[in-house]
Amino acid sequence: MLIANVKICDVDGERAGDVRIENGKIVEIGTGLSDTEVLDAKGACLLPSLVDTNIRVQDSVLNAKNIKALWNEALLGGVGHIVLNADTNPAIDNAVVLEFAQNGISSLKGAKVDLMLNALKDDLTLSDIAILLKRGAVAPYMSTIAKNDVAIKVAEYVKMYGITLYCKPEDNSLISSGVMLDGDVSSKLGIAGISYLSEVLHVSRMIEIARHFQIKILFKSIASPRSVELINKAKKEGVGVSCEVSIHHLVNSDEACEGFNTVAKLDPPLSCYEDMQELQKMLQEGKIDLLTTLHQPSSPVNKEVAFYDAAYGCSALNVALPLYYTKLVKSGLISMSELLRLTVQNSAKSMGKTAGKIAVGEDAKLVLFDMEGITEVNDALSLYNKENLSGKVVKTF
Repeated sequence: MLIANVKICDVDGERAGDVRIENGKIVEIGTGLSDTEVLDAKGACLLPSLVDTNIRVQDSVLNAKNIKALWNEALLGGVGHIVLNADTNPAIDNAVVLEFAQNGISSLKGAKVDLMLNALKDDLTLSDIAILLKRGAVAPYMSTIAKNDVAIKVAEYVKMYGITLYCKPEDNSLISSGVMLDGDVSSKLGIAGISYLSEVLHVSRMIEIARHFQIKILFKSIASPRSVELINKAKKEGVGVSCEVSIHHLVNSDEACEGFNTVAKLDPPLSCYEDMQELQKMLQEGKIDLLTTLHQPSSPVNKEVAFYDAAYGCSALNVALPLYYTKLVKSGLISMSELLRLTVQNSAKSMGKTAGKIAVGEDAKLVLFDMEGITEVNDALSLYNKENLSGKVVKTF
C-alpha cells in the first residue's frame, strides 16, 4: 500500500513525500513512488500513532466490554497503543485478574492494549509482582499510600527486572479529606480541599528511593509545578526519574470546577490558574517528559450527583490528537515534533520500547491527520464538550 502526497511528521521534523507499506512495515519513503494500492493523502499529515500509558476503563470496572470501548475510542483519537491502569475493579494484582484482562484484549485488532500491574493488594501488602511481570504485564503501578517497607520491596523488584515503576504520588491522610485542590475556588464553593503537599511530599520521598536503588520511576499525572521542579533537579543529579502531566492540567485550572462542575473533578485535582500557567512554561522549557489524556470515563449516574459524591475523571481519548494539536501545537506552546516526543517516543520508552520515527524498517503504526479538518466534541462528560477542535483523524494504520 502506498500513502501518497503526505506531510511526514515525526520526532525528527517534517518533510513531504510518499510512504509505502508492506506487511505492517514501512518499506520505502520517497517521492513519485508507485504501488497497486494508493491512498492519496492530499497533503495531510502522516504521524506515528500516539501512545498513552495512563488510561482507565469506564467506572474503573474491568470487563471485556469496557476494554473494547477503550480500543474503539483510541482509534478515533489517533492513539495506537494504550496501557490500562491497574487500579481497576477488580485490581490487576493477581494472575487470575491479569489473565481475565488479557483474554478481554486477545481478539482486538487495531489499537494495542497493554496492562500494568498493581504492586499493592487491597490491604496494602505486596502483590505477586514477579508472576505478573512474567505473564505479560508491562510495568508495575504503585500509589505512595504504600508504607516505606512495602515501597522499598517494590523498588527491589523494579531493580531486579530493570523496568520502570509507574508511581502515583499521593498522601492517604490528605486525599481522604478533600475532593479538589485546597485554595480560593474550593473555599468559594465550600468544598473540602486537598493540599498540594499530598503530591509534593511523596515525590520527594520516591526520588530518594529511586536514588538509593538506582531505579527508574515515572511519576504519573503530576499537577504541581513544585513536583516538576523536584523531578528535574533529581534528573540533573543523575536520578532516573521522569514526569508525566495530563493535557487537562496544562489547559484547565480549578476554576473549571465553578458551578459545581463535576466533569472537572479530576484525580489529581486541577491546579490553580497560576500553577497551570507555570506548568505551560515548564512544558516549553522541556521539563515535562510525557503527556497523557488521563482518560477516566464515568457513567452519567456517577457524575450527575453532588460534587463531593461524584466520581473522578473525564473523557478525552477519542479526541486525543485533535485536542493536543489544538491546545498545544496550534496555540504555539510546542511544535508538532515536540508533541510526538512527549506522546509517542517517551511514552514508549517508559515501557522499554521505541517509537516516534517514520523510517524504513519501522512498524507502520501510523495515523493520517488532516490539520485543516474540524473535530466537534459531543460528549457531556468531556471538559471540551461543544468545542470545535482543529484537525481531524482521517485514518489509522
